Amino acid sequence: MRIADLTRKTKETEIFLKLNLDGQGENSVTTGLGFLDHMLCLFSGHGRFDLDLSCKGDLFVDGHHTAEDIGIVLGKAINEALGNRESIKRFGTSIVPMDEALALVSLDLSNRPYLHFEVPFTTAKIGEMETEMFEEFFRALSVNAGMTLHIKLIHGKNNHHIIEAVFKAFARALKEAVTIDPSIKGVLSTKGSL
Repeated sequence: MRIADLTRKTKETEIFLKLNLDGQGENSVTTGLGFLDHMLCLFSGHGRFDLDLSCKGDLFVDGHHTAEDIGIVLGKAINEALGNRESIKRFGTSIVPMDEALALVSLDLSNRPYLHFEVPFTTAKIGEMETEMFEEFFRALSVNAGMTLHIKLIHGKNNHHIIEAVFKAFARALKEAVTIDPSIKGVLSTKGSL
């Protein structure tokens, strides 16, 4: 089983996270930001990843440290659970609708971190979550997972639907990329390493 169990404690956040890449989509998520909890549960369910996550953050400041640090820890957990990345498909792409919104996510587990985030929002917050924090979350995740990650909104109007489509597409793209293909010997790279 490809599992990672991590703890991160700073003056700003205290995070406990357990991730199983080969799970059933079971989850228990408590971040202090209800909308982020909702998105991470969607990530777990649609990617079929088991996720246990608790975070106590300095929300009296704002949601920045909580969102970014969860991205850091989730990225590290993905990286650890992947191990040497042998026999994984490496690439994943998904286009997901959520009512009027349509989002595209394409990623490469290349060990070369990069984020392109093209998701315009028309509101500053969804629930208590500042919409600009989603880019910070995905940037921290991509850097710490060693992931090239492209996220693009194709179209959409409702901000809740927009980011929900993004998280579902991310989950499905990641599930594809971490899938083990027995025909791949070693890592999927013409260089012989990632």
